[in-house]
Amino acid sequence: MSETTTCAIVGGGPAGIMLGLLLARAGVEVTVLEKHGDFLRDFRGDTVHPSTMSLLDDLGLGARFAALPKSIIERAGPDVDGHSMTLVDFTRLRHRHPYVAMVPQWDLLSLLAEAAEAEPKFTLRMNCAATGLLREGDRVTGVHYLGPDGPGELHAELTVACDGRTSVLRQAAGLIAHEYPVPFDLWWFRLPRESGGEYSLIPRTAGGRMVIMIPREGYFQIAYFIPKNADERLRGEGLAAFRRNLAELIPEIPTDALTSWDDVKLLDVRLNRLHRWYTDGLLCIGDAAHAMSPAGGVGINLAIQDAVATARLLAAPLRAHSVRSRDLAAVQRRRTLPTAAIQAFQRAMHRGMSRQTGVGLQLPAALRTVFERLPGLSVVPAYLVGVGLRPERAPAFARRDEPG
Repeated sequence: MSETTTCAIVGGGPAGIMLGLLLARAGVEVTVLEKHGDFLRDFRGDTVHPSTMSLLDDLGLGARFAALPKSIIERAGPDVDGHSMTLVDFTRLRHRHPYVAMVPQWDLLSLLAEAAEAEPKFTLRMNCAATGLLREGDRVTGVHYLGPDGPGELHAELTVACDGRTSVLRQAAGLIAHEYPVPFDLWWFRLPRESGGEYSLIPRTAGGRMVIMIPREGYFQIAYFIPKNADERLRGEGLAAFRRNLAELIPEIPTDALTSWDDVKLLDVRLNRLHRWYTDGLLCIGDAAHAMSPAGGVGINLAIQDAVATARLLAAPLRAHSVRSRDLAAVQRRRTLPTAAIQAFQRAMHRGMSRQTGVGLQLPAALRTVFERLPGLSVVPAYLVGVGLRPERAPAFARRDEPG
């Protein structure tokens, strides 16, 4: 099967669905290919930051987002061996949304997809996995994909890779990323939510171990930090030993509910950035251009900001059917500074982790003293994480009034 569109977007995550919505509102014919049949995947993060909530307001989606089940995080900071301190205080931001909302990402994606599907120029194709690139000479002209009815081809004037940090399209294009060292990986699993605790962004640490608990309906999604490349060794110590270590960190949660290693998934944490985000006919954004560490929970919002900048810069060339490599280069120039700044912040957070175990937080006494004496400094990381150095506003062609 062979089809044609103006813009093919591969990946139905935050960057892909948001870009599809914005371009469709600009009058650009766009097709999004998503390899899964739904958005329900535990590995997706839940943080929605102030800049993203303002964007949803401008798109006329603020009320619908506000109706989603969520937890509100106003302050964040570590509880290190019993010493609690606030390093990030969103309430100090002069912003219409001075907090982070914890919303299951599948709910956010469903909201965006529903809004996009109301646009006549938008098409979402689920269960369609991109398998390679179509080319004419050196120019990318679309993608090969495998769908419910077998293999197909989607021809496009521009292809945008939003297919994550293991991007098939990035690899097919031969685009090279610079890798930064990361001292930890994550074990990802669920435990029953039987108490009223709301731990979300705030890590709990003790004895060189660290855990983050994301509250979801009926359970906690647990992110347990382990030293880089230690998965096999730690599993070899046995599940009972792991449950004992976990119980010391979160004694209020029944860790015996974890009955099999099959329930504990490994997330290989990466931090990287492409040297060049594009080639003729292809642009990478979001994690496909720059894989982010979970530190700070900024990946979703940075990907959405990429999508907004891409739509603003490329809508007119796409409508005129005249996208050139210089247009794609303009997207990279626009988004490199905020991406590099956040990654530098994450690398600094990584350096604060234990050199012996790769996990836990090692806060210098001087840093504790500074934040305790000057609590107003907590607005600086709050702005960097919650708003960013170059927040993107909804372009005029995409703005809508709230219904009713």
